[in-house]
Amino acid sequence: MITNQVIQKCIDDLKNISKVDLTLYDIDGVLTARSQDAPQADQALVEEFAASAADSQTLGGFQYLKIYGDGEPAYILICGDSAEEYMIGKIAAAQIQNLLVAYRERYDRNNFFQNLILDNMLLVDIFNRARKLHIETSKPRVVLLLEFGQGKESNAVDYLKGMFSESAGDYVTAVDEDSQIIVKQMGGEDGYEEVDEIAREIVSMMNTEAMLKVRVASGTIVQELKDVSKSYKEAKMAMDVGKIFHEDRDVASYHSLGIGRLIYQLPPNLCKLFIEEIFGGDIPSEIDEETLTTIDTFLENNLNVSETSRQLYVHRNTLLYRLEKLEKLTGLDIRIFDDALTLKIALMVVKYIRYLEG
Repeated sequence: MITNQVIQKCIDDLKNISKVDLTLYDIDGVLTARSQDAPQADQALVEEFAASAADSQTLGGFQYLKIYGDGEPAYILICGDSAEEYMIGKIAAAQIQNLLVAYRERYDRNNFFQNLILDNMLLVDIFNRARKLHIETSKPRVVLLLEFGQGKESNAVDYLKGMFSESAGDYVTAVDEDSQIIVKQMGGEDGYEEVDEIAREIVSMMNTEAMLKVRVASGTIVQELKDVSKSYKEAKMAMDVGKIFHEDRDVASYHSLGIGRLIYQLPPNLCKLFIEEIFGGDIPSEIDEETLTTIDTFLENNLNVSETSRQLYVHRNTLLYRLEKLEKLTGLDIRIFDDALTLKIALMVVKYIRYLEG
């Protein structure tokens, strides 16, 4: 909610403009803020006014005004009892009351989106609360999940709120200590190219301005507010799948996870059984980094030996030797499409198993 520092700044600004001293107490009689030369009121008079039904009253040569929050008295503002001072006091009371409303709405919106993301709300509550908070329910939105190193995300919040503003329909919130969530409102014509571009912009901005390394994952674009939790779950899955199968990438998108999404949802026992069938028991530890690079490049070039040898800067015969060595080790000749597909899936399953074990 609103902090005493925010209220103190408001009191100081009003004093600088009007030259009228103001003092503010909470409804329990505790001093909250006061301008530099403002006198402190008599505690008994503060308590007397707090207990009364009056909204304003002159006591001990000062004017007392009540400020409401959520329909209940929240603060007591005290100023001089001259007509000019009373008018400034009324303006100050209205300003602070508007601040209370604005901060409460911001807090309520943050709370609303946290519960929406975590699927903690009934459908009827979503629409009722969205209407009260002036949030449109039928706008395309996508959830972006940002993951930082432990305890480092606090430096990034200000940068994110500078990039994504509530006035544009975007909301930045968090559900744990190590990540931030952006609910991004999209344009009617925007698609996944725009989502991926936003993710890359976040990574670039965090690296260059906040000096933070971040991974960004996105879910699918949903058309209704009630489906935001679905996009969040997809972004969370994309984050996990990206860390398993694409460790070198900072951006992961649910719509482009490919076969990794399928493997991620397989039971571990079924994965281990598959590996045993392919490799005859133990996972081969002899497949070194050079061989893995050769496999990946060969598959990326659609099993084309000439193009693969050119990209790897090796002689064609050297490449063939590596492929024959791999065949002896695994029993799979990746020059044949079926064997290449089997080995590709098997190596991805190995990564998944090692991720689970780690």
